[in-house]
Amino acid sequence: MSLKRLVQAMRKRMKHYTPIALGMALVALAPAWAQDSIYRCGNEYTNNATQARERGCRLVEGGNVTILQTTPRPAPAGGAAPAPAPGGRPSASPPSAPRVDTAEQRARDTDARAILEAELRKAEARLAELRTEYNDGAPQRTAQEQLNPQAYAERTAELKAGVARAEADVAGIKRELGRLNR
Repeated sequence: MSLKRLVQAMRKRMKHYTPIALGMALVALAPAWAQDSIYRCGNEYTNNATQARERGCRLVEGGNVTILQTTPRPAPAGGAAPAPAPGGRPSASPPSAPRVDTAEQRARDTDARAILEAELRKAEARLAELRTEYNDGAPQRTAQEQLNPQAYAERTAELKAGVARAEADVAGIKRELGRLNR
């Protein structure tokens, strides 16, 4: 087959596929044309242009906005807000959560405390090990580090960071234990 015939055959195929490709592109772009302008009114978003003009809202451009349709919550009986939990803090679980009896909750707290105490012992042992190896910023040099001072400096920096991480771990576990003991 000559080059001329090959080009003619390709042009025939292209004439057939071009309208299909154009149609597919139009279908793909249709949702973008269907989207309304989104306006931001403080923390509220709307697509109602007249409402946005009345309230002095700003047009949101160039960002992706995800809109969730929700139903309004029913007002509480008596028109009063729910009372906060004792101690002035909101409760950690919703009112519809199943209640756990006191003995079971004590058992859970005891298990959690035992787990945290075991983690604390591990973290403190790791911290002591790292502090010993760090040796107040002067760790023992290896044979390779005798020849390469840069490797020694890098290992010293890694040990210092490891000590700081281990100290933060111990402090965090102690904080959690303090919360359980309240």
